[in-house]
Amino acid sequence: MPASRAVVPTASASRYLQQLCKHWGHKFEVSFDPTAGKVALPSGPVELAASDTVLEVTCRIEGEGDLPRMQQVVADHLNRFAHREGELQFDWQPLA
Repeated sequence: MPASRAVVPTASASRYLQQLCKHWGHKFEVSFDPTAGKVALPSGPVELAASDTVLEVTCRIEGEGDLPRMQQVVADHLNRFAHREGELQFDWQPLA
């Protein structure tokens, strides 16, 4: 299962985690609290973890999904929520 993780520096990690989960909760199965979230996208899950200084985002592909596309969709959504902060920095790293 292809997977990647990005550790995104931001002081608003919990807020962005909750916004993304609420936003996607209208279309997909989600579970979240202020420090952890999971979104069941059709191509695979997105897992989020928030601390005071970073938002950790993990994307996993199940089946024939497109990992780079999933990464871009997640980053685009989070950057829309962070428009006041400026563009967030995603340094995607493959997971073994």
